[in-house]
Amino acid sequence: MMRYMKPLSLFQDLLKSNALGRGRFLGLDVGDKYVGLAVSDPENKIATPLSVLLRKKSNIDLMATDFQSLISEFSLVCFVVGCPFDRNYNSPDAAQVKIFVDDLCKTGKLEGLRYTYWNESFTSKNVELLLRPLKLHPVESKTILDKFAAVGILQGYLDYVNRHEVNINVDDNAEKT
Repeated sequence: MMRYMKPLSLFQDLLKSNALGRGRFLGLDVGDKYVGLAVSDPENKIATPLSVLLRKKSNIDLMATDFQSLISEFSLVCFVVGCPFDRNYNSPDAAQVKIFVDDLCKTGKLEGLRYTYWNESFTSKNVELLLRPLKLHPVESKTILDKFAAVGILQGYLDYVNRHEVNINVDDNAEKT
């Protein structure tokens, strides 16, 4: 079964188990029709756009298989799933993200994979504003938007945990002296 962990706990757990040295993170921007994907670099500092998967209720097994391939290809150790956090935590958008993750869990194909949710508020809007002056074809624009929204989600998470890693290491060193 896939296992949910709080954002900082996930990173600390990966740090303790030395999984960070062996694997990367995958960022997911889950939408109604597409799932944008971004992957971290081997040092888990920088997010890069990867691809977009078509999302249908009927193809969740195929998506799980795609994720298995990505886990193998990129040595992925966890997923960072964008979820809109606002005052109404039970918003329809947040609910559909959680349903997607639950459906992935039910496939049984991603055993032992850890994941966390990260605030995706405004990631798509920010990318949209950057793309507008480029006057791209709507289909091309949507694909780029989904991938770069996933980059925004993953990069936000990486920046957060890497700032905290410095604090963790400083605290550890202070205790040793």
